[in-house]
Amino acid sequence: MPLFQNAVLQKYLKQQDYSASAKAYKKFTKYLHDPKIQDNIRASKEEEYQGIFLTELFTNILGYTMKPNANFNLVAEYKNEKNSKKADGAILKDNKALGVIELKGTNTKDLEKVRQQAFDYKANQTGCVYVITSNFQKKTTQWA
Repeated sequence: MPLFQNAVLQKYLKQQDYSASAKAYKKFTKYLHDPKIQDNIRASKEEEYQGIFLTELFTNILGYTMKPNANFNLVAEYKNEKNSKKADGAILKDNKALGVIELKGTNTKDLEKVRQQAFDYKANQTGCVYVITSNFQKKTTQWA
């Protein structure tokens, strides 16, 4: 059974800006498919690369605006509402987390192990819908 009804899917596909998507994909492949960059990412620890990853992928490629810039909608190290734990990042809407981002180093091969941690962050953010996990080579996006 498909995730979305075909009519709903077609409606949203018609609303997409394919030119913007093509430009973003070109930036994505130019940066993240570069063999030297890939080697350097694999050699980096999670803490070394996570800020760069948020900037390169979410800001430079996908067009989010990262704090401390004006009108930001992306932050690093986003604190839970209900405890002192922090997600590695969050996509904001109206100053609330719309999605949480949990990153691990490339030595983390099984992102399923990260999923529970990321969903715990989501559960601690009122109105949060999306969970994004990545080991800088693979990403998953889930919503609930």
